Amino acid sequence: MAVTRLKDGRNDSIADIAKKVHKNAVEHGWWDKERLVPELLCLIHSEVSEALEAYRNSNIEGMAEELADIVIRVFDMAEGMGIDIQTEIIEKHMINKKRTYRHGGKVC
Repeated sequence: MAVTRLKDGRNDSIADIAKKVHKNAVEHGWWDKERLVPELLCLIHSEVSEALEAYRNSNIEGMAEELADIVIRVFDMAEGMGIDIQTEIIEKHMINKKRTYRHGGKVC
């Protein structure tokens, strides 16, 4: 199980963090009405764009914050849709470990 040491000393799994992220979003009114998948994906994409912009401006701290926002948006979406993101990450990682080097020669 993936465990992260938080500054307050508690250990949380990815699943625990996803639940907390989603609970915070609910408590702040972001789930008062049905959230549509296209909207949620666009919000993730907007965070990716903000990370790119921070990188282009040589703002590594800003980019790091935007990367965190991407993960937060993904965790919120997954939890809101009933997806066990921790299990999905672990299972996908196991698939990726079995892939060939650069997936058979891909450049990027």
